[in-house]
Formats: sequence, C-alpha cells, structure tokens
Amino acid sequence: MLSARASQHVFLGVSALLFAASAAATIVWSAAMSGMGAMSMPGGWTMSMAWMRMPGQTWPGAALSFLGMWAVMMVAMMLPSLVPMLWRYRQAVGRPDQARLGRLTVLAGVGYFFVWTAFGMLAFPLGVALAALEMQQPALARAVPIAMGVVFLSAGALQFTAWRAHHLACCRNTPARGALLPDDAGTAWRHGVRLGLHCCYCCFGPMMILLVGGVMDLRVMAAVTAAITVERLAPAAEHATRVIGVGIVGAGLFLIARAAGLG
Repeated sequence: MLSARASQHVFLGVSALLFAASAAATIVWSAAMSGMGAMSMPGGWTMSMAWMRMPGQTWPGAALSFLGMWAVMMVAMMLPSLVPMLWRYRQAVGRPDQARLGRLTVLAGVGYFFVWTAFGMLAFPLGVALAALEMQQPALARAVPIAMGVVFLSAGALQFTAWRAHHLACCRNTPARGALLPDDAGTAWRHGVRLGLHCCYCCFGPMMILLVGGVMDLRVMAAVTAAITVERLAPAAEHATRVIGVGIVGAGLFLIARAAGLG
C-alpha cells in the first residue's frame, strides 16, 4: 500500500511525464505543419494547413489527423490547470485503495478530455467550411484580418461577464472543500465530463483566439495556455481575469487598426 505522500508523488510524477510527452509531440507536430508552409490569402494573411488535406489524404483521414493533433495539444495546454482539479477530486473520493483511486483519477481525466475532443470534432468541419469559403470568395478573405480583431474583442469582453465567472468558479472550486464523492466509475466519469464542460464554457473565448490566431502556432498556444493556467491557479482569480481581458481587448483593437491601415 502506498502512503498518501507517495501517492501524491506518483500522481504528480505521472502528470509531469504526460505533460512533457504531449508538449513534445505538439512541438514536433507544429514544426511539421510549419514546414509545409501556409497559404497566402488576399488581405495579407496566411491560412493554416490544419484545415487542408495533405496530398493523397481523404477527408476522413484529415479529420482523424486533426483530432489526434487536437487531443494531444489539449493535454499539453490544459493539463497544468487540470492537475489541481484532479487532486481535489482525489481528496474528495472516499477511501479506496491507491490502485483504485488511480484508476478513478484516470477515468475522470479521460472524461475531461473527452469533452475537449468533442470540441475539436465540432471545430474541424466548421474550420474546413470557412477555409473553403475564404478560398472561393476573395472579398471574404480580405475581411479576415478585421474579423480576427473582432473575435479578439469579443473574447476580451467575455472575460468580464458573470456567466464566464460562474463557470470559472466551478473549475476552480469543484468539488467543494469538504465534499465527499462516491468511489465508483460512473461518478468519476461524470465528474470529469462536468469539469470539461465548465472548462469549455469559460475557455470559449481563448479557444476562439487559438482557432483564428493559429491553431498550431506555438506562440498563440503558449499565450492561451498561460492565460488559462493563471486564471485557475492565481489567488486573485477575478483580478487576473480582468487583466487578461484588458490585454485581449487591446490586442483586438491593435489587429483592427492594423487591418484598417491605421497601425
């Protein structure tokens, strides 16, 4: 039987290894996508190859490739903020043996990333359809830089809403301190899915920034990951949320001004 301290060390060690592996795979995948180049579009921007089929690739194959990339990327981006949530779950579960607690923790984590994988399943066809329209309609393509600024502004404004604050609080404080959860697989799965849904809701703005700013751009991924992690781990979450919101709004105004030729 592992002691509580040894169990914590194992949990943190496995989490660190998983993060390192997913981050390394994301970096390699991003470098491979960058090596393929990007398509120059009217309006002075480039379209990511994430929304394109590779030569000889079918659309189902392209969708599976995107989902694999997305799932690995989500592990790298979300795991730093998920680890404290999973640790709270472990503390709230009854007193099963350590092996069972480990399996329940894994199941909760899988439920969490299942939600993010479903998010990617919705994002891919929408991204592909929008990319096709932009290639067919030069006028639409020329409007993309301003539209990107509008997305940033919308994401920044979302930071200040009570709706988002509610879901962020659920991410930070679920389960509530002192709560006890049954040590069964169904509860673990539902807990992970519930956390994933709250996280998707409060991360909707940052995810939109990721999708329009460059789904495989390491700089955008790093910035979004940092913002998400700070909001969940900072002692003063409301202050951090407002500071991040101001920064996003500022970035949106800059993008719009540059697209309009004012910057």
